[in-house]
Amino acid sequence: MGARTKARKRALDLLFASEVRGRSAVEALEEEVTQAVAPKAGVDARPVADYTGVLVRGVTEHRERIDELLSTYSREWSLARMPSVDRNVLRLGVFEVLWVDDVPDAVAVSEALGLVRDLSTDESPAFVNGVLGTIVRDKAELAAL
Repeated sequence: MGARTKARKRALDLLFASEVRGRSAVEALEEEVTQAVAPKAGVDARPVADYTGVLVRGVTEHRERIDELLSTYSREWSLARMPSVDRNVLRLGVFEVLWVDDVPDAVAVSEALGLVRDLSTDESPAFVNGVLGTIVRDKAELAAL
Protein backbone atom coordinates (compact mmCIF):
# COMPACT_ATOMS: atom_id res chain seq x y z
CA MET A 1 0.00 0.00 0.00
CA GLY A 2 1.43 3.39 -1.03
CA ALA A 3 2.18 6.21 1.37
CA ARG A 4 -0.60 8.43 0.06
CA THR A 5 -3.08 5.55 0.17
CA LYS A 6 -2.22 5.04 3.85
CA ALA A 7 -2.51 8.79 4.44
CA ARG A 8 -5.98 8.82 2.87
CA LYS A 9 -7.08 5.91 5.06
CA ARG A 10 -5.78 7.66 8.17
CA ALA A 11 -7.49 10.92 7.14
CA LEU A 12 -10.73 9.00 6.63
CA ASP A 13 -10.38 7.43 10.08
CA LEU A 14 -9.93 10.88 11.64
CA LEU A 15 -12.79 12.48 9.71
CA PHE A 16 -15.14 9.57 10.41
CA ALA A 17 -14.33 9.31 14.13
CA SER A 18 -14.54 13.05 14.61
CA GLU A 19 -17.93 13.21 12.94
CA VAL A 20 -19.24 10.35 15.09
CA ARG A 21 -17.91 12.01 18.24
CA GLY A 22 -19.05 15.49 17.24
CA ARG A 23 -15.59 17.02 17.47
CA SER A 24 -13.14 18.83 15.25
CA ALA A 25 -11.16 16.61 12.90
CA VAL A 26 -8.29 19.12 13.01
CA GLU A 27 -8.15 18.86 16.81
CA ALA A 28 -8.13 15.07 16.56
CA LEU A 29 -5.34 15.29 13.99
CA GLU A 30 -3.30 17.59 16.22
CA GLU A 31 -3.76 15.20 19.16
CA GLU A 32 -2.50 12.29 17.04
CA VAL A 33 0.50 14.31 15.86
CA THR A 34 1.32 15.28 19.45
CA GLN A 35 0.90 11.68 20.59
CA ALA A 36 3.23 10.47 17.83
CA VAL A 37 5.90 13.00 18.82
CA ALA A 38 5.65 12.47 22.57
CA PRO A 39 3.85 9.17 23.22
CA LYS A 40 2.35 8.46 26.60
CA ALA A 41 3.51 5.33 28.39
CA GLY A 42 1.64 2.25 27.25
CA VAL A 43 0.13 3.95 24.19
CA ASP A 44 1.07 2.72 20.74
CA ALA A 45 1.52 5.89 18.68
CA ARG A 46 1.94 5.83 14.92
CA PRO A 47 3.51 8.73 13.04
CA VAL A 48 1.07 10.88 11.11
CA ALA A 49 1.95 11.42 7.44
CA ASP A 50 2.08 15.00 6.23
CA TYR A 51 -0.47 14.20 3.55
CA THR A 52 -2.95 13.07 6.20
CA GLY A 53 -2.74 16.57 7.63
CA VAL A 54 -3.17 18.14 4.19
CA LEU A 55 -6.34 16.10 3.67
CA VAL A 56 -7.90 16.64 7.10
CA ARG A 57 -7.15 20.37 7.12
CA GLY A 58 -8.25 20.78 3.50
CA VAL A 59 -11.54 18.96 3.93
CA THR A 60 -12.20 20.96 7.11
CA GLU A 61 -11.33 24.29 5.45
CA HIS A 62 -13.49 23.62 2.37
CA ARG A 63 -16.19 21.54 4.04
CA GLU A 64 -19.04 23.96 3.48
CA ARG A 65 -18.38 24.10 -0.28
CA ILE A 66 -17.69 20.36 -0.46
CA ASP A 67 -20.96 19.54 1.31
CA GLU A 68 -22.82 21.97 -0.94
CA LEU A 69 -21.43 20.16 -4.00
CA LEU A 70 -22.22 16.74 -2.56
CA SER A 71 -25.78 17.82 -1.83
CA THR A 72 -26.12 19.02 -5.43
CA TYR A 73 -24.44 16.05 -7.11
CA SER A 74 -25.79 13.17 -5.03
CA ARG A 75 -29.25 13.06 -6.47
CA GLU A 76 -31.94 11.96 -4.06
CA TRP A 77 -29.38 11.34 -1.30
CA SER A 78 -29.06 13.95 1.41
CA LEU A 79 -25.77 14.12 3.28
CA ALA A 80 -27.52 12.86 6.41
CA ARG A 81 -28.89 9.83 4.53
CA MET A 82 -25.48 8.73 3.19
CA PRO A 83 -23.49 6.19 5.15
CA SER A 84 -20.90 8.13 7.15
CA VAL A 85 -18.00 6.33 5.46
CA ASP A 86 -19.32 7.24 2.00
CA ARG A 87 -19.91 10.87 3.02
CA ASN A 88 -16.37 11.26 4.32
CA VAL A 89 -14.77 9.40 1.41
CA LEU A 90 -16.66 11.71 -0.94
CA ARG A 91 -15.41 14.72 1.00
CA LEU A 92 -11.83 13.48 0.59
CA GLY A 93 -12.36 12.77 -3.10
CA VAL A 94 -13.92 16.16 -3.84
CA PHE A 95 -11.12 17.92 -1.97
CA GLU A 96 -8.46 16.07 -3.96
CA VAL A 97 -10.21 16.65 -7.29
CA LEU A 98 -10.80 20.37 -6.77
CA TRP A 99 -7.96 21.55 -4.54
CA VAL A 100 -4.99 19.14 -4.82
CA ASP A 101 -3.16 19.87 -8.06
CA ASP A 102 -0.57 17.09 -7.88
CA VAL A 103 -3.13 14.26 -7.70
CA PRO A 104 -4.67 13.32 -11.05
CA ASP A 105 -8.47 13.20 -10.95
CA ALA A 106 -8.48 9.53 -11.97
CA VAL A 107 -6.22 8.70 -9.01
CA ALA A 108 -8.45 10.61 -6.57
CA VAL A 109 -11.51 8.74 -7.82
CA SER A 110 -9.73 5.37 -7.84
CA GLU A 111 -8.48 5.86 -4.28
CA ALA A 112 -11.97 6.85 -3.10
CA LEU A 113 -13.39 3.73 -4.72
CA GLY A 114 -10.78 1.58 -3.00
CA LEU A 115 -11.73 2.99 0.38
CA VAL A 116 -15.46 2.41 -0.01
CA ARG A 117 -14.89 -1.02 -1.56
CA ASP A 118 -12.98 -2.01 1.58
CA LEU A 119 -15.02 -0.18 4.21
CA SER A 120 -18.60 0.39 3.08
CA THR A 121 -21.59 -1.25 1.42
CA ASP A 122 -21.72 -3.20 -1.84
CA GLU A 123 -23.60 -0.30 -3.47
CA SER A 124 -21.12 2.34 -2.31
CA PRO A 125 -18.51 2.07 -5.12
CA ALA A 126 -21.10 2.75 -7.84
CA PHE A 127 -22.56 5.67 -5.86
CA VAL A 128 -19.17 7.23 -5.08
CA ASN A 129 -17.98 6.71 -8.66
CA GLY A 130 -21.12 8.39 -10.02
CA VAL A 131 -20.86 11.43 -7.76
CA LEU A 132 -17.11 11.94 -8.17
CA GLY A 133 -17.24 11.21 -11.90
CA THR A 134 -19.82 13.94 -12.40
CA ILE A 135 -17.79 16.40 -10.33
CA VAL A 136 -14.69 15.56 -12.39
CA ARG A 137 -16.71 16.10 -15.56
CA ASP A 138 -17.84 19.54 -14.32
CA LYS A 139 -14.50 20.46 -12.71
CA ALA A 140 -13.65 23.35 -15.06
CA GLU A 141 -17.07 24.90 -14.53
CA LEU A 142 -16.88 24.40 -10.75
CA ALA A 143 -13.39 25.90 -10.56
CA ALA A 144 -14.68 29.02 -12.32
CA LEU A 145 -17.28 29.64 -9.59
